[in-house]
Amino acid sequence: MPKSAVPVSAAAVPSPFRSKAEREHDRAEKREAVLLAAVRMFNARGYHATSLDDVAASLGVSKPTIYHYLGNKEQVLVECVNRGLSMLREAADAAAGAPGSGHDRLRGFLLRYACINMDDFGRCVIRTNEEVLSMDSAIRFRARKREIDDAVRGLIAEGVADGSIAPVDVRFASFALAGALNWPARWHDPDGPLSPEEVAEKLVDIALGGLTPRR
Repeated sequence: MPKSAVPVSAAAVPSPFRSKAEREHDRAEKREAVLLAAVRMFNARGYHATSLDDVAASLGVSKPTIYHYLGNKEQVLVECVNRGLSMLREAADAAAGAPGSGHDRLRGFLLRYACINMDDFGRCVIRTNEEVLSMDSAIRFRARKREIDDAVRGLIAEGVADGSIAPVDVRFASFALAGALNWPARWHDPDGPLSPEEVAEKLVDIALGGLTPRR
């Protein structure tokens, strides 16, 4: 066979088609971009004042694109708050397995808790009222928040038991800590002079001062 007749290997021809893994990666990136644009708009304007048309316009896409990746407006909000709640749940689980006293574990969790609440998705959890959700979504939202509250109470109770936290009403202590550390979600300015970590440390140190045993 003449040299010019030698068949070209199929492997030498690059495919113009993206692989399944590449397509899934692209979809995940686009979905994340839509979710981030939505959560920031919900936080800045409020749920009622934000439309999916606004979110789509901010990304230069059409409204059906939002439906394609995330669904309707409530489904987008639910996805946002679930992301924040998952971050809080992971922080609670990590704290429960951390070394040290109950006070040490509680402090570690509260620092992370406060920082998450100043992040986009944690901020959305704090700023979302159950009234904007359907009944089923509100029930699930409430249940997931209760899990976080139970985790905080567990850490406080462990500290009381090992003597690293003064005897307190665990339920009220949990309410007080959550109340103090939820508010930065409303007033902290990401472009301000203090980082979330600096704000968290200052607030947690003040909040835990009332739990330290008196010598």
